[in-house]
Amino acid sequence: MATTVAGRRLLLRCVGGRRLLGTAAEAAPAGGEGDVIHVGKPASAAATRDETSVAMPMSFMTGSVVGKRFYRDATVRRADDGNGWTVMLDYRTLKSPAKRPLKLHSRTLAMAIAAEWEYQDSDGIRPFTMPLMKLACTALERVPLTRAKIINNLMQKFHQDLVFCRSPPDDELTKGVYEKQKEKIDPILDWVNTEFGFKPVVYTSFLGGKQDEKLAKAVETVLKDANDCELASIDAMAAAAHSLVIPLAIFRGRLGIDESIELIRLEEDHQVDKWGLVEGGHDVDIADLKVQMSSAVVFLQLSWQK
Repeated sequence: MATTVAGRRLLLRCVGGRRLLGTAAEAAPAGGEGDVIHVGKPASAAATRDETSVAMPMSFMTGSVVGKRFYRDATVRRADDGNGWTVMLDYRTLKSPAKRPLKLHSRTLAMAIAAEWEYQDSDGIRPFTMPLMKLACTALERVPLTRAKIINNLMQKFHQDLVFCRSPPDDELTKGVYEKQKEKIDPILDWVNTEFGFKPVVYTSFLGGKQDEKLAKAVETVLKDANDCELASIDAMAAAAHSLVIPLAIFRGRLGIDESIELIRLEEDHQVDKWGLVEGGHDVDIADLKVQMSSAVVFLQLSWQK
């Protein structure tokens, strides 16, 4: 069935040679209906369910390339039940690797995921360039089934959090790191005390320490109260940062992306300043960290929008 995308439904249109997201009403010429886009099942008696949807293989979550681009346009439209938004590859509804429709409550997030699909090259679909899509699949499928396990894993690592570990102040090799930690991390520890009502314990042992159980319970409560998209974002940031406190500070609005990356790399950047940057090593690590943290923060913020 062919239909014109209008009003709330979005399409990608060309302006100055580049495709941009916009509404059909914005794209339509004065006095006209604009381009007609297929968003439903083709009017063919031979059409099957597979012709109305497309599901990514499970390798999408880990693979580098999952096949050539098979669609012309990536768009978004209202879900069939009117609750949320779906991403369309031409007339096919995009599904997750578990073959569930990728239904999102945020129109803005759906547009961002559609943009990831739109900018795929014709010679291959590269999941590693689609962090928002992967986070959406995680939030829709993995988090609801393994929520307790995710929270338990985060809490097990909480006591060895990056921000609780302090370099020895009396060692010449680490003295500079200690001074930077006092300057940059102590304000975050003060925030933890204010936010959760318990002062965290700082330690110098590589084996970690033990935080007050009341503090741990307060942090665990925040995780349990988080919705699926929020928990997926926090979990992704915690894995990249080796810290749960830093993602929680982002979640509560205390930290931004640049500040967070500075805290995560504080010790390593000190070593780089002292001994120099290894090309193909440090620079790649920095770029990877920025992608992981930024995409999780963007996913979190877009999931809050309508």
